[in-house]
Amino acid sequence: MERLFLALTFFTISSCELPNLIQADRYIEPEPVEVELKTEVYKDVWARIDASSSIQRDGLDEETLRYVDLYLSNPAQFSRLIEKGQYFIYFVLEELEKYRLPPELALLPYIESNYDPFSISASGAMGIWQFMPATARIYGLQDTWWYEQRHDPLVSSRAAVRYLAYLHNRFNKEITYTLSAYNGGPTLLEKQIKLNKKLGKSTNYKQLKLPRQTKDYVPKFKAIVELVINAEKYGLTLPAFPNTQVLGSISLNGQVEILAFSDFADLKPEFVYKLNAGYTKWASPPGETTIFNIPIELEDSLNMKKSEFVQANQINWVTHRVSRGDSLWKIANKFDTEVNVLKKVNYLASNTLSLNQELLIPLSNDQNQTFIPYQAHIISEGDTLWNLGIQYKISPAEIARNNGLKMGSPLRIGKELNIGNKNIHRTINSKKRTILYSVKQGDSLYRIADIFNIEIEDIKRINEIPHNEIKPGQVLKIVIKAF
Repeated sequence: MERLFLALTFFTISSCELPNLIQADRYIEPEPVEVELKTEVYKDVWARIDASSSIQRDGLDEETLRYVDLYLSNPAQFSRLIEKGQYFIYFVLEELEKYRLPPELALLPYIESNYDPFSISASGAMGIWQFMPATARIYGLQDTWWYEQRHDPLVSSRAAVRYLAYLHNRFNKEITYTLSAYNGGPTLLEKQIKLNKKLGKSTNYKQLKLPRQTKDYVPKFKAIVELVINAEKYGLTLPAFPNTQVLGSISLNGQVEILAFSDFADLKPEFVYKLNAGYTKWASPPGETTIFNIPIELEDSLNMKKSEFVQANQINWVTHRVSRGDSLWKIANKFDTEVNVLKKVNYLASNTLSLNQELLIPLSNDQNQTFIPYQAHIISEGDTLWNLGIQYKISPAEIARNNGLKMGSPLRIGKELNIGNKNIHRTINSKKRTILYSVKQGDSLYRIADIFNIEIEDIKRINEIPHNEIKPGQVLKIVIKAF
């Protein structure tokens, strides 16, 4: 039954049916309206949804009742599901109000993803709204090596509400059509409505020739609305989500390591990742500013002391192990740097890379960040290339090459020698941290390895996983480079 429940709460936006934004006037995406600031009117978000819901309350059809019974068959599971919207549902309600949309649409992510920002479907839909890549591009959601906005709970919610506003406007504010179009696509829905009209048949969504998943979508949604609005009637206790802002933010200069920030904020790393799921790697993207979503009660205190954190936690370098298909151009593009900088930093004479070769990567293009890091040695009496090679565990020929010397050339006392960057690689590799990662719905070893830039085999070895099978809720030990 539990597996069935999970299956019922996991759907995707069609990858084929995309909004056609350039059509007749009635199809143009609506603009948000100005909403007056107001004091808290409702005791919680559930009362707010109840007050303005547009779903018909006069009797529940057989399909909706079936899903109501299914949810009620496991009340504890239903309660855990509702809890997952804690930090995002108020934000979604505020966005919906900007477009004068029915507030119950804030319950849609419970069907789409269990309100899990990490969620990924088998077809590649992501985030709490399960955006497919093509739809995400239309709504301007970015996808870079460092940042995937489909996972970002707030940014993706803004885009999803815009999409819902477009659909609601296109289908004359009929919510069952809005829901059907969101799941099955607006083009298919409109085609079937026109066909039924032509044949003189009813255009009720139940009578349209739609995929089974799309036909089931509306009663599943209505069932959740019914249980939320009439929780007391069904003996359910909903969590006390206030009708007030629960998320604040902090803006930090430069790139920030997620684990360092979690230490600073005294928040669990997985919680920081949940609120900021768009950051898919061990750090935020390289750039001038990093913005973190944080609980509102921490906003003032963290902002007051953020300058000391920034000074102590700047990231300048990471290492990258060359894998099949890598090139200097591809790596430079991934890390927002330049090919000539990579060649200079890593002493590369050509563009050829070797499999598993480890490169040092500067994480900024600023002038003061692109210096070549190397270990220096001031020549003293008795030094030779040979004994320096033994001392620094590097070949004498490489020291000579790094300094433009010929083998056998005399060394001038007091001159600074560039020993190279091999020891810097060792320093980076020695700075590792172990975190505990809770496996999320849709996770795979491949995805987790990609998030933390580590090898799948390392995860399997550390956690003694014989095959590639992991399951939601399983806790994995992850050893990451934290530099």
